[in-house]
Amino acid sequence: MYRIVCSFLAVLALPFSVVATDAKSFAGIVSSASPEATRAGQQILERGGNAIDAAVAVSLAVGVTEPAGSGIAGQTVMLVQPKSGDPFVIHGTTWSPANIPATVTKDQLRQGRTASTVPSTLKVLSLAHQRYGSGAIDWADLVAPSIAYAEEGFVVGPFRQRAFRFYGDALKKQAEAKSIFIKPDGTDYQVGETFRQPILADTLRQIAEKGAEDFYTGDIARKIAADMAENGGWITYDDLANFPEPRIVTPLSGTYRGYEVLTLPPPFGGWVVLQILNGLETADQGDVDADDAARRIALLKAMAIGHGSRKHTPVPGFLEYEDDVKVKISKQEAARLLSLMEDRASGETTHFSVVDGDGNAVSVTQSIDSYFGSKVVHPELGFLYNNYMQSFRLVDDGSPYVLKAKEMPLSSMSSAILRKDGAPVMVLGSPGSARIISAVAQVSSFWIDVEADIEKAVGAYRVHVVPDGKAYVEGPVVPADLLSGMAKYGFSLNRPAYGVSDSQYDPYFGGVHALAKEGDTWAGAADPRRDGLVLTARK
Repeated sequence: MYRIVCSFLAVLALPFSVVATDAKSFAGIVSSASPEATRAGQQILERGGNAIDAAVAVSLAVGVTEPAGSGIAGQTVMLVQPKSGDPFVIHGTTWSPANIPATVTKDQLRQGRTASTVPSTLKVLSLAHQRYGSGAIDWADLVAPSIAYAEEGFVVGPFRQRAFRFYGDALKKQAEAKSIFIKPDGTDYQVGETFRQPILADTLRQIAEKGAEDFYTGDIARKIAADMAENGGWITYDDLANFPEPRIVTPLSGTYRGYEVLTLPPPFGGWVVLQILNGLETADQGDVDADDAARRIALLKAMAIGHGSRKHTPVPGFLEYEDDVKVKISKQEAARLLSLMEDRASGETTHFSVVDGDGNAVSVTQSIDSYFGSKVVHPELGFLYNNYMQSFRLVDDGSPYVLKAKEMPLSSMSSAILRKDGAPVMVLGSPGSARIISAVAQVSSFWIDVEADIEKAVGAYRVHVVPDGKAYVEGPVVPADLLSGMAKYGFSLNRPAYGVSDSQYDPYFGGVHALAKEGDTWAGAADPRRDGLVLTARK
């Protein structure tokens, strides 16, 4: 294992533009939110691993190198299109603890140990490696890059620096979080400085040696349970030990202008993506085939019906949903909802995409929910707890979103794979709470309707709308024709807080890391709203 760690440390020094020579055969391509995680996946592919192996390494590495977005105490969901056979989802939802007090406040669900659901990430990664990995790469080798990046550190990029700065005050409230994420002199980490997490490195080393089960039934599980008990948290050792094996389920499937769209089932947001795309498909082609005001109005209208359905007429259950979802993702339902509109006239997360040389495609979204999750780290283990409990509602409104024991939290994760004639042609997803859904729909549409260039599709300015008609428009300028079109349909213009924005691109609108088949070649895009990177693997 020491040799593997050292090889990844050597990679840390390489420039972002490194690619293998074209003389070697294509082994795959990776797009993720951090250069370090992308390199981890690239090296696994070049060592003979498949897309699942690479995804496991990327998942662990991005949890270390983009700590605001994900980590081993969060949730991970994989959408997989194997080189042959049917697509499937590794359903990595987290679960609320078995014992929740009778009286709960909203603040308890937002921050601190009481905000954490029982994590799924390591269960998902272990199952994926054991059942679907190539067999050529050991578990310890997949964990090795994350150990190296935690131990030796990574160079802070612009997005990660803004996240450290904007959320620094919240992280300072816990001494242990402050000692990790704030420099000893009390200032924030700056672009170009090296950020290290030695306590987390020791935890990952233990996971590499003892396996993912140590998090659920071993020494790590006992330490989590003790920390929760000592600090008023609700997760117990039994919650961890009895955490179910992730289910393997069939993805939702819809169509958009001749492409098949595969995405995640409830409690995730895939059905809303399909409803938005159905709404867009009712528009005249001329309204969506250029990056202009007409396209953005069409996007806002379609998003309004999708996000409105999710809020006001949600899927009634997270297990028995087939019949209800079938209606919601029908073309007829989108047309009906749009006709009603005519008559009327801080979430974080991360996403990465991997395709290997054999044609296996993996779309992975993972999260600790808000930026830096619960803002609390385990004192001895060094990871941030998630705050997925905030996804539950305290008032029983008849929806499946109501807080209860051993329940799945609502999630906007909407990983997608687009197929043409049965073969994958695009792999994408995004972070960003409800903006995940909007980002996945509009990047997919841009690539199909405007221009089949994945970098342009990911780099185009985005819009978003919430069910009360508040519209958010990215970019420094809002054209007059867009404003007048918004007024016609009752949308009010709003601007997101630019806490982690560079004033041009805003991570509020997501962070799409996508791959697309353009001609005979796979191309990739790393969202300019993040510090990500695309690399091709060759061997």
